[in-house]
Amino acid sequence: MRELPSDLEHEFTFPISHGEIVAALYPESPEFAAMPPVLATGFLVGLLEWTCVRALVPYLDWPREQTVGTHIAVSHCAATPPGLSVTCRVRLTGIDGRRLAFEVAADDGYDVISTGTHERVVVDAARFTERVLSKAGPR
Repeated sequence: MRELPSDLEHEFTFPISHGEIVAALYPESPEFAAMPPVLATGFLVGLLEWTCVRALVPYLDWPREQTVGTHIAVSHCAATPPGLSVTCRVRLTGIDGRRLAFEVAADDGYDVISTGTHERVVVDAARFTERVLSKAGPR
């Protein structure tokens, strides 16, 4: 990983479709299928993580070096219907070795829909994948 600027910020806008509503998160869930057609919190979390990854890729030896999310604490305080776009903004707030801390926020052009913090850790993708796949081996 190259040296990260202390003022690293990134913004990413994504159009919300029916593919990101609550019912799409777990299509096999009848409870989710009955919910209003709004952006699912799980997809919102994914957008915030994706924005952090996009901020970091220019400073990594990508794809050998990647980051994984290790902690997220965010609100989801306003509903977003399909057809709107969500803009996520992230700001690097701390570096502790391979551990990276971010402030994150998102809005849909009408409301602030999320604020919070997110932590990621830089990993060697091959070693990380090998360790994860070993979980699937014989017990």
